[in-house]
Amino acid sequence: MPVACIECGQKAILKRPKNGKKLCKDCFYSVFEEEIHQTIVQNKLFSPGESIAIGASGGKDSTVLAHIMKTLNERYNYGLNLVLLSIDEGISGYRDDSLETVKRNQVQYDLPLKILSYNDLYGWTMDAIVKEIGMKNNCTFCGVFRRQALDRGAALLNCDKIVTGHNADDIAETVIMNMLRGDIARLGRCTAITTGSEGMISRCKPFKYTYEKEIVMYAHFKKLDYFTTECIYSPNAYRGHARVFLKDLERIRPRAILDVIKSGEDLAIKDDVKMPTQMTCSRCGYISSAELCKACVMLDGLNRGRAQLSIGKSAKRQQILKAEAKDASVLEMF
Repeated sequence: MPVACIECGQKAILKRPKNGKKLCKDCFYSVFEEEIHQTIVQNKLFSPGESIAIGASGGKDSTVLAHIMKTLNERYNYGLNLVLLSIDEGISGYRDDSLETVKRNQVQYDLPLKILSYNDLYGWTMDAIVKEIGMKNNCTFCGVFRRQALDRGAALLNCDKIVTGHNADDIAETVIMNMLRGDIARLGRCTAITTGSEGMISRCKPFKYTYEKEIVMYAHFKKLDYFTTECIYSPNAYRGHARVFLKDLERIRPRAILDVIKSGEDLAIKDDVKMPTQMTCSRCGYISSAELCKACVMLDGLNRGRAQLSIGKSAKRQQILKAEAKDASVLEMF
């Protein structure tokens, strides 16, 4: 006997991973889009007249995000000026193919597109960086450079905000990673739906409470055009271990993803815990917790042929550099 849709009584074709409710295709579209609309409205993510840069990679999350933002902007008259912003990390056989998807999305959604590359911004591609440092820590370099590249791109486009396709699974994974690292500073802000300091372009995550599986289902049933290949440099990423752990939890209890996010939101930091002081980088002017931002430190390490020095704690790096300077001054005496 066919199972009825809980909303309209028609034949259900899917079971929502988030809550187990059985829905027909049209009701799933409606519920999915309405939940994201409510997230946007309740958190006051946007204001009429703002220019919004949509972080577009060609993957499922960013493609669904572009589709949803255009759909809701027109349906509810948000009054937003939308533009696609893509970052070319320089990964042969991966990013060059996914950017072709983004270019098709530009035509499909009739949105302007801006593409910036690591090579133009930093003088390095991820292929060259991996050749220099190997497969370990390459995701750290890419993550730092990509975050700053999005900021730079949005500034070039005079955008007020950046929206990214980070979903509930991504945020829950980040909570787990920061807990395992003991990174209190990042743990305190990783669950925020909007991030950004005064004077900087803020970032919004409309998919904060949206499950990855439901994004895949939406893209599949809507027949959206997206790129599915995984980054060739990501199999060894630390995030992968958190993802496997989270999927095991979800299998036992589907609400585990939202529960992990709620736990991250409810964590309180003691008053006597010293937190990093935010300032601006003395070299590039972007936000930093030290005199030089992480991107500039990493770039400096790459250009000096000492890329591994830019990974880890700054105190240890300074200690090594001082020791090298001392050794060099001793050698000059002979």
